[in-house]
Amino acid sequence: MDIEQFRRAGYQAIDRICDYYISLRDKPVSSQVEPGYLRKALPVSAPTEGEEFQLIADDYQKYIIPGLTHWQHPSFFAYFPTACTFESILGELYACSVPTPGFNWSASPACTELEAVVMDWTAQILGLDKSFYNTTEVGGGVIQTSASDSALIATIAARSRYIREHPHVAMEKLVLYTTTQTHSLGKKAGLVLGLKVRALEVTAEDDFALRGETLEMALKEEVNAGLHPFILVATIGTTSSGAVDRLGEIADVAKHYPFLWLHVDAAWAGVALVCPGYREACQLPAINTYADSFCTNFHKWGLINFDASCLWVRHRKHLTDALDVTPEFLRSKHGDAGTAIDYRNWHLGLGRRFRSLKFWFVLRSRGVNGFQKYITDCTKLNAQFAERIRESDLFCFVAKPFLALTVFRLAPKSLPHFTTLELNALNRAFYARLAARSDIAMTQTDLNGVFCVRMAIGAEKTVEGDVDRALDVIGQEGRATLREWERTRGL
Repeated sequence: MDIEQFRRAGYQAIDRICDYYISLRDKPVSSQVEPGYLRKALPVSAPTEGEEFQLIADDYQKYIIPGLTHWQHPSFFAYFPTACTFESILGELYACSVPTPGFNWSASPACTELEAVVMDWTAQILGLDKSFYNTTEVGGGVIQTSASDSALIATIAARSRYIREHPHVAMEKLVLYTTTQTHSLGKKAGLVLGLKVRALEVTAEDDFALRGETLEMALKEEVNAGLHPFILVATIGTTSSGAVDRLGEIADVAKHYPFLWLHVDAAWAGVALVCPGYREACQLPAINTYADSFCTNFHKWGLINFDASCLWVRHRKHLTDALDVTPEFLRSKHGDAGTAIDYRNWHLGLGRRFRSLKFWFVLRSRGVNGFQKYITDCTKLNAQFAERIRESDLFCFVAKPFLALTVFRLAPKSLPHFTTLELNALNRAFYARLAARSDIAMTQTDLNGVFCVRMAIGAEKTVEGDVDRALDVIGQEGRATLREWERTRGL
């Protein structure tokens, strides 16, 4: 492909992307293909001779788009949102046009310097303490692939610090703390690093949040057993319930165990800190006072395309002490002098994508006000949804609504005698009906033995009418589930 062919193909690609978004509302939310559809449609091997690019571009429309689930669809309420904006798409396009491995400053100075700048910009708009800024040259921020990577990096740094300060402690004696509501990232970090992982129990009575007394009891048990807890992964806005661990209580306990690293995972909810009105609920004062590291994903609820996970640390030296491997061929004048960040020592890999460019494009294009409006609009829509659930005779909350997440289940007031097992069976049948539809997407979860359904609002094109329609759908399917339940049981 020469430059003029690329120019024509690029114009067509942009046109087709625009057409896709214009027609998005008319598409099914979920892909309707069956497993293995693509292998059946494609040749068994790559072509020997190159093909015309127009054919390739047309095959994308023919074969790939039908196999996509449309996460930006106005009726996509599953999991958590996946951000996508035109500014971010263009940022990715420009970044792809100048491939750079970005492993140190000299590899492409703009790549390193822009990342350091935009990580400070994002820290500022979230209200993070200045100790997390790159300009301090003590703490700092770095873009990671996902919150799982961020948690893994924080765990590696915490382990390195602990072993350095306790050199006689055997690795098998170390313990990583999560809670029973922590994302799988905690267990995966333990699996990758060969660590013991203990999930501390949380209860519905405490809104599924970790309490200080639970942590204190666990720490005493561990220490008495000769074990060494060295990191706690706390969460602001858990996946299943939107729970917020009580950081103040945790810190009151942790001050007696200064070796315990506090990593705060706010992968979804953290971006809400851009709105001053949500900072108390998201425990920003405690994050700024006590957290050793903090993560949020702008590629979830932050208008920046995947991958855009932000990790801040209060002391960058803990990262570089754990991860710095510098063979002679990677040495540079500025790296040796410490006058520039070598981000390769802030993550597991060597090379790095130029991800800061899309941050820069979106932050400048939307501004703080644009981010605040987007977050506020989503939470208002969820408040309207939650109010209708609260007023319903068919449904009830399983967890307290938080920001743009509502967790609910089918629990008819006309059937107050139903046991938890019966309600779980009823809700599995209810969710099966929802999952079978192609015009809406929600996800199920289990909260301490209670099967329930999650409604997470975040697609930028979602409006009040889409939420009203979702309420109509769950009402229809809820009533249909009850009729079928009664029919099969002869009620």
